[in-house]
Amino acid sequence: MYLEAIAIKPKNNAPKYLLVMLHGWGANAEDLAPLASILNLPDYQLLFPNAPLSHPQVPGGLAWYGLETGKYEGIEESCQLLQNWLLSLEENTGIPLSNTILSGFSQGGAMSLNVGINLPLAGICSLSGYLQFQPQKLASPMPPILIIHGQKDMVVPVEMAQKARDELKAIDATVEYHEFNMGHELPNNVLPVLEKFIKANTR
Repeated sequence: MYLEAIAIKPKNNAPKYLLVMLHGWGANAEDLAPLASILNLPDYQLLFPNAPLSHPQVPGGLAWYGLETGKYEGIEESCQLLQNWLLSLEENTGIPLSNTILSGFSQGGAMSLNVGINLPLAGICSLSGYLQFQPQKLASPMPPILIIHGQKDMVVPVEMAQKARDELKAIDATVEYHEFNMGHELPNNVLPVLEKFIKANTR
């Protein structure tokens, strides 16, 4: 139920909202943590958790699940661990899931979509991510979803983002979709779109 995370709180006030950011395959919590000083989110506590699995090739790198064989080894355990951790956050931070945005880059984006659509979150952000499951229509409303992807992404082709958008819309999810002239990255010109979505869904 526990994930080690970098926690960054607002400087001048108690946080009203949470932004959770999941790193990609082979990275770790420190990869996305610099965004805390770039995003203008004064009422938010930011949490950057470390994935639970060691990466097989990258020293110090972590993974949410294996990609070596295409069988996504460890995904069920990681999804359950992430879900339990997210459900524990209100007790630890005082901030409910209804005021929490779950986001992630690449494999972290896939995890955000996988776990997030089943929780009463304020929103989900998939950044250069994808779906690794076939979404089914849910009885309860899904959080609004933001998908941002690069048209020149050579790691996760943009067609995978388009497929995720279409499959999520087919089960009545509210999806905001943006493509940028970029590769598998998160440049500064993307951040205003992310920031706008976060603020719009937690006010």
